[in-house]
Amino acid sequence: MSDKPFTREDLARADVKLLRDGRAANAVVTCVTWKGRRWTVKDFSSRSWWVRRLLAPFLLGRELKILRRLSGVDGVAEEAFRIDADAIAVSFVEGRNLSRVTREEVTIEFLEAFEKLLDEMHARNVVHLDLRGTGNIVMRPDGTPALIDFQASLVTSWMPAWLRRILEDMDRSGALKKWRKFHPEAMGEERERELERIDRLRRYWIFRGYFGKKKKHRRSRS
Repeated sequence: MSDKPFTREDLARADVKLLRDGRAANAVVTCVTWKGRRWTVKDFSSRSWWVRRLLAPFLLGRELKILRRLSGVDGVAEEAFRIDADAIAVSFVEGRNLSRVTREEVTIEFLEAFEKLLDEMHARNVVHLDLRGTGNIVMRPDGTPALIDFQASLVTSWMPAWLRRILEDMDRSGALKKWRKFHPEAMGEERERELERIDRLRRYWIFRGYFGKKKKHRRSRS
């Protein structure tokens, strides 16, 4: 008997909702409800053989490693496990991503808490690298921030300090953009200067997306 919360065979009997079909080299992402609990499942089983054999093991293994490194950080999924060679499951982070949140709901306190969450993540030597948009930032039911989808993330402990700072700046620019969008009146001169500095640096940033051109997809959150 498996000690995992569920297996590949259980998925056939679970309530499954598509969240993102993804690009050809990315996982199919679903929300799976099993025994009253919701999970985010990333599954490469429908992808081509070379993606399953070469790319999926690296991506899934890296994401699990990063989630375990961030264990205990409030605002990151509490649990993650490997279903099989093609898929992982991550405890579902309840809430709405910022694209589905009204301007009035994004408070100064939320933005300050978001910055604190980034600081805690960076203190664990992890960078997210996909926070400039709104899709990976979640407002939880209690109004606090959370981060999802660590596929593009990196562990930075082995990097030289100058490179680590650059990558952390890429994350911080995501928070600073939210200040400018939702509360420019409270942003302050220091944050404005920081965002301008990082935006100048981003002119030389080559990693704009990964694994090719995006496919059109449906993305939803309850």
